Amino acid sequence: MSNRFILNEVAYHGPGAVKEIAAEAKGRGFSKAFVCSDPDLVKFGVTKKVLDVLENDGLSYEVYSNIKANPTIENVQAGVEAFKASGADYIIAVGGGSSMDTAKAVGIIIANPDFADVRSLEGVAPTANKSVPIFAVPTTAGTAAEVTINYVITDVEKNRKMVCVDPKDIPVVAFVDPDMMSSMPKGLTAATGMDALTHAIEGYITAGAWELSDMFHLKAIEIIARSLRDAVDNTPKGREDMALGQYIAGMGFSNVGLGIVHSMAHPLGALYDTPHGVANAIILPTVMEYNAPATGDKYKYIAQAMGVEDTESMSVEEYRKAAVDAVRKLSQDVGIPADLKEIVKEEDIPFLAQSAYDDACRPGNPRETSVEEITELYKKMI
Repeated sequence: MSNRFILNEVAYHGPGAVKEIAAEAKGRGFSKAFVCSDPDLVKFGVTKKVLDVLENDGLSYEVYSNIKANPTIENVQAGVEAFKASGADYIIAVGGGSSMDTAKAVGIIIANPDFADVRSLEGVAPTANKSVPIFAVPTTAGTAAEVTINYVITDVEKNRKMVCVDPKDIPVVAFVDPDMMSSMPKGLTAATGMDALTHAIEGYITAGAWELSDMFHLKAIEIIARSLRDAVDNTPKGREDMALGQYIAGMGFSNVGLGIVHSMAHPLGALYDTPHGVANAIILPTVMEYNAPATGDKYKYIAQAMGVEDTESMSVEEYRKAAVDAVRKLSQDVGIPADLKEIVKEEDIPFLAQSAYDDACRPGNPRETSVEEITELYKKMI
């Protein structure tokens, strides 16, 4: 069996990376950008940093900002109509996962009009054509949507998130510029950073993991573990390292999948609008404990990457506990809540558990699970 690996055509990293947008657009013969960005980024001038680059080079654009934190089917549908009316020939997604996920869905539907029903994109949709070309400019260090083949859209009517996987949606160019992330508040920095750590850890132990993806995930865990606290304190080095660490995690998990941390987090976002990174961070240690028996010696290397010393002298039980404890300590240090008591209503657990079991991320979990076992995991955290 062969292993497929898909990455961006081009990626720019480091302070000032967004300045390369104009040259890339001109070099590819593009004439007008459809800029997808959420309203807060527009309001607080973050999106303007990209618009200034376009204006300084005389490049035309139109801004679309009808995007929620957990983007909805309606956001996508409105975006498709706005793109058609704009005369644009490429998309620039500026923001976190919400802007980039919306851009991916819009780009795929424009190129594949037979998938105009957004629900038809769920899972692995058999689209025929590549998305409208997307330039991705992340403003958070967490989702790595700029280098993944995944996007998530909320079906408000059914209170669920649809995970869509399509190799044709990956942005052609990523501009990973820590200067675009410097205005993130502490809480968002912490949440998105723990989302990135979840990507790295789940990607490392997922059923589809192999040597190439393991290399990316272990390095990502190491970088995130050493830099997230500094990024929360808004140090330039912390920001730059987190921008890189989350991207490296994306390089891996996009190609091998995730597990039930994500499948359990998705319904919380759909039902309660819980920030995705917060949900992941709370769930991660508990699911790590649950998955430990199915992970061989991998928790030893997770512990090492998290900075735990003397793992070679530890028993299997000791290094597995050390890995979980290190994750829990990092989460605590950056201010993530310890449990789901303030989020989950007990009467909703049956719906949450069934939704998590049905989620596209669940089959990648290293340990076989069931609705009943997921139910007990939710209960353990409230």
